[in-house]
Amino acid sequence: MTGTTRSSGGLDDRRKRLLFRCWHRGTREMDLILGRFADAEISTLRDDELADLEQLIELPDPDLSAALIGDAPLDPEYATALFHRIKSFRAVDRDA
Repeated sequence: MTGTTRSSGGLDDRRKRLLFRCWHRGTREMDLILGRFADAEISTLRDDELADLEQLIELPDPDLSAALIGDAPLDPEYATALFHRIKSFRAVDRDA
């Protein structure tokens, strides 16, 4: 079970691939952070945001996780508006 609550039906191939990769990171914690964000937002992301997400998911889980929880800074090239959106989403999602 992936944990996803969203069907990939109706998504283009790029979004389907990203949705899958967000839910299959390698660590459960990152699956939950990126997967939940993707479930909620993947269908509305613009092309530039999809490119930012593709870049972010190439980062190793420990580095991305540390940046998302605020334990380590993220290299400026990855600290995009989308990264901050995921970070904010994580905070709201955690409180729910």
